Amino acid sequence: MFNIAIVEDENHYQQQLREYLAQFQEEKNIPLNLTFFSDGDQFIDKYQSQFDIVLLDIQMPLVDGMTVAEEIRKIDQKVIIIFITNMTQYAIKGYAVNALDYVLKPITYFPFSERLQKAIEKVEKKETHYLTLKVKGGVIRVDTATLYYIESQGHKLIFHTKEGELESSGAIKHYEGDLSEQGFFRIHKGFMVNLDYVQGINDTFALIGDVELPIGRTKKKSFLEALAARWGDGLK
Repeated sequence: MFNIAIVEDENHYQQQLREYLAQFQEEKNIPLNLTFFSDGDQFIDKYQSQFDIVLLDIQMPLVDGMTVAEEIRKIDQKVIIIFITNMTQYAIKGYAVNALDYVLKPITYFPFSERLQKAIEKVEKKETHYLTLKVKGGVIRVDTATLYYIESQGHKLIFHTKEGELESSGAIKHYEGDLSEQGFFRIHKGFMVNLDYVQGINDTFALIGDVELPIGRTKKKSFLEALAARWGDGLK
């Protein structure tokens, strides 16, 4: 069962998407659980990382789709976002929120079904990756998708996660190989960051939330390349 949210303010397109999703479900024999929202504000209020895929209209009153996507990404890096829009230039900005793709209005079934199939396949390939950390009093498993960055303080490591800080011993280099494959990058001898949570950069810092982390001089070029690839070449 795939949980899909449809955030669309126009009744006509809501009905059309309902019909297309029913057709897709019948053709592919894939069970879909659908939840419809008529505005972005309502969707954000009820969002608790419960969906696999979000079909998101960009142009809506009150809260536009791009703002909705930015709010989603603050709490959920895994959900797949497909924008629905009648203006290509808005959809192209989707790289900033790691959107998978976009569908242009007026919507036709074939391109819509292609993009939905791609999203379904991506959900099926998702795996949860864990780090097992030795902490005071025992060990704990951390889902790497919830890990913002690692900070080295001498022989001590601080793991900054959604749930808070975890302290362990060791060196960043012991985690560098495995985490690089999960979208992490060592930007400085003392910091390794999850690229999915990097919100911005300047000459010397990477921004994660309201925290500025230093970028090593020799790391900057390769960091920008890695970030561009993660953001869909948005830095080129």
